[in-house]
Amino acid sequence: MKHPALLLLSVCLPVVLLPSSSFAMHISEGILPFSWAAVWFAASAPFLALGLRSLTRRSAHDLSSKPLVGMVAAVVFVISCMPVPVPTAGTCSHPCGTGLAAILLGPAMGVVVAAVALLIQALFLSHGGLSTWGANLFAMGVVGSFTGFIVFRAVRACGAGPIAAAFVAGLLADWATYATTSMILAAGIRGTSPFWPLAGKIALAFVPTQVPLGIIEGVITAGMVSLLRKKRPDLLARTALAGVDGGKR
Repeated sequence: MKHPALLLLSVCLPVVLLPSSSFAMHISEGILPFSWAAVWFAASAPFLALGLRSLTRRSAHDLSSKPLVGMVAAVVFVISCMPVPVPTAGTCSHPCGTGLAAILLGPAMGVVVAAVALLIQALFLSHGGLSTWGANLFAMGVVGSFTGFIVFRAVRACGAGPIAAAFVAGLLADWATYATTSMILAAGIRGTSPFWPLAGKIALAFVPTQVPLGIIEGVITAGMVSLLRKKRPDLLARTALAGVDGGKR
């Protein structure tokens, strides 16, 4: 745990080196026109810059936070490498993990974690693509992270315990990611077709796979928070959960 980069590498290398069938995960390479791809790169850039600045500050003041960052990055990479193809949508369903990252590290750091996971997947696994990296980052990293963080805080403010709040946050972060993906795809491929009917059709294509996957992601998120609270409360004291984990279950 002293070297999070080695931890992430140890998780990634088996996935990269072992032979496997390749599916076009996230929004596939070449799906979006150049103009729309550029728009999503520009939209994601400020959030990524904010996250990188947060990472620099955190590393300078608390070197012991790096193991948690490495662990969360590895978890996000692995669980977002579980694609369920959705042929009619030109993409795949899969868990995201950014709700968990945002709860533990904060939403800006969640964007950084997602950016790294998406870049490695595009470069080495042919999942997603470089031209669509900005769009995938906006949906999974920006919308997923900020939705998960805001929902977690809101549910906690209503009196729910951290485990219940983590479940709802993981669930809605996943669904928000795919609602955004549907709109990004519709905007990019609609041509002269009306936007909302096409976005609705794409979203409906995700429903059979993403509804149960969202519930599974909620369970994973709640389970990880519960495990850390029981086994490593010292780590939680240095995360975005600090100050909101009042002992409620």
